[in-house]
Amino acid sequence: MPSRPGDAIAVRLADIAAALGGELRGDGERVIERIGPLEAATPHTISFLAQPRLKPLLDSTNAGAVIVREDACAPLVARGVAAIVVPDPYLAFARLTRWWAARTRPAAQVGVHPTAYVAPGARLHDTVSVGPFAVVEANAVLAEHVVVGAHAVVGEGADVGAGTQLRPRSTLAQGCRVGARGIIHSGAVIGSDGFGFAPHQGRWEKIEQLGGVWIGDDVEIGANTCVDRGALDDTVIEDGVKLDNLIQIAHNVHIGAHTAMAGCVGVAGSAKIGKHCTFGGAAMILGHLQIADHVHISAASVVMSSILKPGQYSGVFPIDENANWEKNAATLRQLHTLRARLRTLEKKSSP
Repeated sequence: MPSRPGDAIAVRLADIAAALGGELRGDGERVIERIGPLEAATPHTISFLAQPRLKPLLDSTNAGAVIVREDACAPLVARGVAAIVVPDPYLAFARLTRWWAARTRPAAQVGVHPTAYVAPGARLHDTVSVGPFAVVEANAVLAEHVVVGAHAVVGEGADVGAGTQLRPRSTLAQGCRVGARGIIHSGAVIGSDGFGFAPHQGRWEKIEQLGGVWIGDDVEIGANTCVDRGALDDTVIEDGVKLDNLIQIAHNVHIGAHTAMAGCVGVAGSAKIGKHCTFGGAAMILGHLQIADHVHISAASVVMSSILKPGQYSGVFPIDENANWEKNAATLRQLHTLRARLRTLEKKSSP
């Protein structure tokens, strides 16, 4: 696999093992130039094995080194492939990618680009980076090592915690707050108006959204995701939450710490979601519901009532050939009638 621009690096395997805190089995002087999958690895590639079902790949990989558990390292070492032994290879791989990125990606340039606009009254730490055509409005506060990418907007009175990155074309709107070490990806909008309208004589009267958005530390929000400001109180996203791309978080939603949502999830207004929950892609959560801690929702499920007990929940009609699906769907529509007929028969047959 060809290297990508900016990826060029050559490091000793011993240095990688030291950074990961793993036990090195093999030649520590071996030079590693890239991270890659087992199937496409070269002698200068480091890879990893996290799933036992993929163990057969170890017999044929050309990797120079593999991150593995103790029970998988012997076949590698016997073939002359170095191993870094760790308790959790997938976690070590994640840490290695960050270590690698820190050495291959250029650091943001400290200072305000000449084309950016910083309003009087905004407070920027000396280590902040503001990119081309970015806007920082009055009374915004940017802590140390904040990065505001090209064309990104930090609204009036917004607050950005230390080390947080607003990627190009992202928006943190007026009066909203994001904590430390966050990442707001391109196109994401934090603090858009919630969907609030009052019906009047066949028309809709806008309800001004007077709350904000409060986001904790270590939160990552994907590209083109929208988090609406609260109608009165704030929309809240607690520490460590991870939101994928194209997610809609409506006004006054509260998401507990370390919950994760895959792409295209939608959460309607005032839903309260617990800590350490997961939501598969395109899952939908209706408004004003309560979801307990440690609840896991399968992809494409629709949560229509509160869930107060931890566990795995699914509400997906299984995919099938269309003809079969139509027959089953027609049967489902008749379940209420069939249930009533069955009860009538049971009453007639009971002594």
